[in-house]
Amino acid sequence: MESSTGTLAFPGLKVLIVDDSKTIRRTADSLLSKAGCVIESAVDGFDALAKIGDFSPDVVIIDILMPRLDGYQTTAIIKHNARFARTPIIMLSSKDSIFDKARGNIVGASDYLTKPFTSEELFAAIGRFALSDAAQAATGHAA
Repeated sequence: MESSTGTLAFPGLKVLIVDDSKTIRRTADSLLSKAGCVIESAVDGFDALAKIGDFSPDVVIIDILMPRLDGYQTTAIIKHNARFARTPIIMLSSKDSIFDKARGNIVGASDYLTKPFTSEELFAAIGRFALSDAAQAATGHAA
């Protein structure tokens, strides 16, 4: 995806995609790679925790319902690590209830997308955090 000026929308933005669905991982990877993102994928929460330290993502996209360690538990662990406490986390779920969104907020999620999501919804969610990070870098101030 290119912006109206012909440049990549999110050049170099590092995104960790955590989902047990190979289809979701591949779809998000394809869309975000075309927008200039650097992608790392994980199949569940344990895999994400093993990869996050070396990858140091700018944004994490994580499914809620996964085997072994679900998205809520993984998000809480990530957010309790001082190094990643400010890393935006976008939760994915096939559920669209207020309870699920509230629980995501409680564990530290920054946003919530309901599956199936459109490319526009995905780019809008990523854009909210990519733009705020760019603004912080430009001013030298954290929000």
